[in-house]
Amino acid sequence: MSAVIETEQLTKSYGPFRGIVEVDLVVNQGEVFGFLGPNGAGKTTTIRILLDLIRPTAGRASVFGIETTADPVAIHRRIGYLPGEWNLYDRLTGAETITYFANLRGGVDRTYVEQLVERLDLDPSRRFREYSRGNKQKVGLITALQHRPELLILDEPTAGLDPLVQQTFNELLFEARGEGRTVFLSSHIISEVERTCDRVAIIREGRIVRLDSVEGVRSLAAHEVELRFAAPVAAAPFGAIPGVRNLVEEGRTLRMLVAGPIAPVVRLAGQFDLVDFVSREPSLEEVFLSEYGSASPATTPAAAR
Repeated sequence: MSAVIETEQLTKSYGPFRGIVEVDLVVNQGEVFGFLGPNGAGKTTTIRILLDLIRPTAGRASVFGIETTADPVAIHRRIGYLPGEWNLYDRLTGAETITYFANLRGGVDRTYVEQLVERLDLDPSRRFREYSRGNKQKVGLITALQHRPELLILDEPTAGLDPLVQQTFNELLFEARGEGRTVFLSSHIISEVERTCDRVAIIREGRIVRLDSVEGVRSLAAHEVELRFAAPVAAAPFGAIPGVRNLVEEGRTLRMLVAGPIAPVVRLAGQFDLVDFVSREPSLEEVFLSEYGSASPATTPAAAR
């Protein structure tokens, strides 16, 4: 399996501020690769280096085996890119914006573009400035997808999309993978990466702190569970359930973190007089504080995105 993206000791500093530090990545052809991290972790900085929009301070990066600083035009011809902040020509309609980028590509399959417009439920007749954030995002996705690029680089692609459109977007990613194309998807949402990606790199404070399969990362997405009973219940049986940790007993209430299936906890709780059941998936920032807070790398104040 050939590598589409490779970075080696990739580092970017903004004067005294940290960007990214010694990032090593290999993204293989035909996979959906998740780049996961909280806002400010260095995701966008990495993407901008891959596109040669900024130059690294140290290290190297290559896309399709081409050094990013050597021939970025050759790389761009084969890429579809959606930036994290997508805002273009206010007076153009959605259709005119899509056509403009299609012409820059030398033309695209118009039938496929019409299919994308229909599937993403976009009204292409409205001016760009009249669109909601979600509809602007749809225009951006279509411009990134319309030429069927070998590599899709998507920075927070589902921002502003409603759940039904997110489902369609996931289908489009799976179709791209089925055609042997590659997706590099930046996100700060664990559940989004879980649904779509084959492998995931987690970046925090500019450094890669974990590189794993989705199954390995899924263990981070522990749910905060609170059980309230009519009478006090012993905590020990709940603590014996695989995946349960941080168990706290407070009178008639039990609080815990549950990694993995939650059904065993529900079944056990159902054996008692359960008054209330609350489950919440923690934010990525909370997960990071729990998992990596004591081992955070020493860095200067962040300037990365």
